[in-house]
Amino acid sequence: MASLRPSSVKGDPVQFSPFSAITNSFMGFHRNWLSLRTKLGRVDNTWLRLSPSLKEKSVLRLDAWSISAGLAQELKKFKIQNMSETDGRVDFFDEMKQRFMSFKKQKYLGEVEHFKTLAEAQSPKFMVIACVDSRVCPSNILGFQPGEAFMVRNVANLVPPLENGRTETNAALEFAVKTLQVQNIFVIGHSCCAGIQTLMTMQDDENSSFTEKWVANAKVAKLRTKEAIHLSFDQQCKHCEKESINCSLLNLLTYPWIEERVRKGTLSLQGGYYDFLRCTFEIWTLDFKESNVSHGSRISVKDKAFWC
Repeated sequence: MASLRPSSVKGDPVQFSPFSAITNSFMGFHRNWLSLRTKLGRVDNTWLRLSPSLKEKSVLRLDAWSISAGLAQELKKFKIQNMSETDGRVDFFDEMKQRFMSFKKQKYLGEVEHFKTLAEAQSPKFMVIACVDSRVCPSNILGFQPGEAFMVRNVANLVPPLENGRTETNAALEFAVKTLQVQNIFVIGHSCCAGIQTLMTMQDDENSSFTEKWVANAKVAKLRTKEAIHLSFDQQCKHCEKESINCSLLNLLTYPWIEERVRKGTLSLQGGYYDFLRCTFEIWTLDFKESNVSHGSRISVKDKAFWC
């Protein structure tokens, strides 16, 4: 009879030649292998139903088969898990596709001429500065339609003063005012703003991260908020969320080409605050004549309204 010997495959002690024969002289090895098999936990219940003689003659090959089957099962499980993740991603984009097709059918094709006009030029009446927060999309809240609002979104809806140098926000402002000649600049803040919370908790000399350096543009709003020492931290954050909007409105006036248009009355500056916990909206307009801008005083506002 042929002898039983390990396979020549290196590094794999559980593989055996398919031509090996089982003999009684190797029962000691057989018991050792059963112990190893138990440790590996690779037992297929199907083979327990075989007759004792068949089990004795087939156990090594069956154990090798059981291990291979177990590995195949694990691989299948791994593939299924990955497929589930992939399917989830596919399902998400499939839903996005359906939304797009719905927009095309219900909106675009119903207003083709309007969209053809927009393709040639834009003339929005509003320049909107809003937060990047995913919960506060201005178009969703206020119903802006394509072509109505030139929009920029940044952390905490801030407008840095001219002296702080170039940013994408003032680049957008320049294009909106000088080229598109918008009639309104609308700064919209919101409740539970993480950017303002960062501003309120950071030390005055801390601006090591990109976020801290950016929200430091509203440090004046923080200083004014800290004056209200009787307020809780949450109340201070809410106060600062509104105060930072007014600071941004004042910062807009540090740009000569904005200040000139506001003075002439061809450009209006508005502030807005969206409380998404109560679904309310506050809106007000900067009163340029009553605001002592040159001395950096507190802003004077008019036409305040509360929507609820």
